[in-house]
Amino acid sequence: MAPVHGSLLLVYAAIAVLALIVLIARFKMNPFITLMIVSVLLALAVGMPTASIIKSFETGVGGTLGHIAIVIGLGTMLGKMMAESGGAEQIARTLIDFFGPKNVHWAMMCIALVVGLPVFFEVGFVLLIPIAFNVAKRTNTSMIKVGIPMVAGLSVVHGLVPPHPAALLAVTAYNADLGHTLFYALLVGIPTAALAGPLFSKLIAKFVVLDGENPMAKQFVEQDAQARGRVLPSFGITLFTVLLPVLLMLIGGWADLIAAPNSGLNNFLRLIGHPDMALLLAVLLSFYTFGKARGFGREAILKFSNECLAPTANITLVVGAGAGFGRILIDSGVSKAIVEVATGAHVPLLMLAWLVAALIRVATGSATVAMVTAAGIIAPIAVAAAGTAGGVRPELLVLATGAGSLILSHVNDGGFWLVKEYFNMTVPQTFKTWTVCETIISITALVLTLGLSTVV
Repeated sequence: MAPVHGSLLLVYAAIAVLALIVLIARFKMNPFITLMIVSVLLALAVGMPTASIIKSFETGVGGTLGHIAIVIGLGTMLGKMMAESGGAEQIARTLIDFFGPKNVHWAMMCIALVVGLPVFFEVGFVLLIPIAFNVAKRTNTSMIKVGIPMVAGLSVVHGLVPPHPAALLAVTAYNADLGHTLFYALLVGIPTAALAGPLFSKLIAKFVVLDGENPMAKQFVEQDAQARGRVLPSFGITLFTVLLPVLLMLIGGWADLIAAPNSGLNNFLRLIGHPDMALLLAVLLSFYTFGKARGFGREAILKFSNECLAPTANITLVVGAGAGFGRILIDSGVSKAIVEVATGAHVPLLMLAWLVAALIRVATGSATVAMVTAAGIIAPIAVAAAGTAGGVRPELLVLATGAGSLILSHVNDGGFWLVKEYFNMTVPQTFKTWTVCETIISITALVLTLGLSTVV
């Protein structure tokens, strides 16, 4: 079959996405199986060589699971230890006491903005989800109202705020000033997170009601350890254990400032600062701080770390399959067709940066890929426009690109499935909450960036 080109590629891609939604939401088909079937059918429809179809899907799955499976596994173990020791309960109680039961959604946004700075979205997610479950339980609040502010905060820093890795890549591509970018990102990011997080979650929680028992919440919510006569770990010890990966990743990012590049110390700092290693070290520490120090023996710790992994198997497979679908969209030429449409449009530079990133995000499902690819496309155009009426500050281009990279998360985005499965939502509920939240972030950040461009 001859390969399909041009706008017909976009039509086939749209049909594939619609088919995924209908099959999973309406006909209750298994998401992993459905993603794989639709990926293969899309590849055949657009004329991909049959010999490369499965290889392309496997590449997408493997490239994502090589990281996400480790993150989910280690993050779940850390969360389980925190729950069984009462550490998650301790943090939840402290946040509730400080912010008040009626303001816990603001508390989750604030902690997500801080924790999310040096880490990728999924790492911050697995670190904070046990706390969100416990806060929701202690305050008898909907997980939607508590969890959406958390993911909004993580998403905002992922796309907009250096020193987050994705934003730093765009800073480099546009040759922007890091200090100015950080300042502008906070000006735009904080009100954006507030609107898409606490304010939106308070509204949408009235319309999206989660029914049934959440199997993931059972892993992370201790049945009131204090009432069972156990002494909770201190807030300081709990916070240090949970934030150890964040601290180690920051140290890894500063390795060149601490030690000479390629020296033994520099390489060691980079090793312990890698997300996988940082999480592993935190889990090992938790075996003591949340395990032995709380009176648990080796058998109990082994039982906790083994049992908690079973519910993550489906999440891991579905996230990987979403990435496989995204890879098919890339290798079939859909992403390239979208970029051609965007760059052919005659729009102002900031809008163009946002539009290119947004379309790549919709096509690939990855905010990081969208941000890096769009910056590579727009940077030469920005250089050519510098000093002309169409020129804009490179720091604002970073923000516009980051804003575009967050829009309309859907079934080809691993984050979509991560939120769906952990929150125990249906596909339509995930669209109404997570997808709308991401789109609010994208559009609000763009509007604020355009406003900022009129005064700086």
